[in-house]
Amino acid sequence: MRTLVLRLARENPTWGYRRLHGELLVLRVKVTASAVWEILQEASIGPAPERASSTWTDFLCSQADALLTCNFFETVTLSGARMHVFAVIEHANRRIRILGATTHPTSAWVAQAAKNLTMDLEDVGRRARYLITDWDGKFPDLLDAIPADAGNEVALSGVQMPRMNSLMEQWVQTCRRELLDHTLI
Repeated sequence: MRTLVLRLARENPTWGYRRLHGELLVLRVKVTASAVWEILQEASIGPAPERASSTWTDFLCSQADALLTCNFFETVTLSGARMHVFAVIEHANRRIRILGATTHPTSAWVAQAAKNLTMDLEDVGRRARYLITDWDGKFPDLLDAIPADAGNEVALSGVQMPRMNSLMEQWVQTCRRELLDHTLI
């Protein structure tokens, strides 16, 4: 019975001990719910929600070799011109790529920067599977199409959820705090 309970728990990680107990009753295996719970506890198998959950952090860690994060940030030059800087971070090695800076990021400009990124990655033998972006209006539909042509998938972070794009957000804040703010002073 122990082997059957552990097999069912392993093959169905979203089932809790009560569901396992119910399935065993359907199979005409006579066992109490508390016995199923004890078997799971002895085998150090935690509750179902903890076994089956996959958090955003787990996704980022497991897919780090295939992840890129991109974002725009604004800066003001010494002449007073407002510049939009387009940057990408590779999650695996934390390499930062500045794709360009412009005063007016148009759809064509963003699309060309994305094409250049794809070619640069191909030149160094890197392949990203996911590109994490936010809901910024500067990211046109073309940005979604270009990574898709290279076999990549665009993952949008949640609205007003900077922790989903935390690596890029932290880098932008560090860049502003340690570089850009001191340039103006």
